[in-house]
Amino acid sequence: MKKIGAVVLAVLVVLAVGSPAFAGATYEKVKKSGVVRVGMMYNSIPAAYFNDKNEWVGFDVDVAEEVVRRIGASMGRELKAERVKVNNKTRISFLTSDQIDMSVANMTHKRERDRTIDFSITYFFDGQKILAKKGQFKSLKDFKGKKLASQQGTTSEKNAMELLKRLGDKNYMKNVISFQDEPSCFLALQQGKVAGWTTDSTILLGYAAKEPGKYELVGDFFSSEPYGIGVPQDDSDWRDAINFALQDMWADGTYKKIYDKWYGPKTPYSFPLTEEIEMWP
Repeated sequence: MKKIGAVVLAVLVVLAVGSPAFAGATYEKVKKSGVVRVGMMYNSIPAAYFNDKNEWVGFDVDVAEEVVRRIGASMGRELKAERVKVNNKTRISFLTSDQIDMSVANMTHKRERDRTIDFSITYFFDGQKILAKKGQFKSLKDFKGKKLASQQGTTSEKNAMELLKRLGDKNYMKNVISFQDEPSCFLALQQGKVAGWTTDSTILLGYAAKEPGKYELVGDFFSSEPYGIGVPQDDSDWRDAINFALQDMWADGTYKKIYDKWYGPKTPYSFPLTEEIEMWP
């Protein structure tokens, strides 16, 4: 019996060492490896996308790089941000399967998502609107009975259905047409397959800027979209390191500099900053 018990114990130890749940804190892993695997979108203008020079750029890209740099400084070593492509379907699963260490991917902090991952403090404040061809619609109620494009598996998709339902659209589920990604949504709008495309307003501004004067945002915000950096579940040291970096960026003006670079009044994506990052004493 003693021999069998020892074998069972040995097996349990091996399983524990090999399991992500016992693999050690992300903070210590990163400190040892010198690499932070950052999940980012690649076609979300101007958050994270490839420009005409095939450079991966955007607001989220700059925020992620600065957060990683500051965490490295707090560790006393230089860290490399290894960029990993994610989309609305993989940005959470890549975290839960230990393929990335953080997800900086214009992701709204929702309680439903908090069941499987954790989030940093809110680092960006947005809301959902509808993009349509200019001059066709005046308010949200004009979209009752109309088809709206949205991204599959996102909060925007659910919000769009709830909006049409509130407007009295009996076919609210069928009238929200889901597409795989943002470019597909925009193409559907360009081709007249939908009356509007609905998602976070800054994303819509980014695509509208491709054809200045042809598209416009219609109506008021109909949802609140607080973005957080996704992190592995129950990993407080790593989450704190990210939160401290974000707060320090806000305190010394670096955040505002990055924000104005992408969303300032002189950019094609002008979006006034009206909220403040949560600060801890």
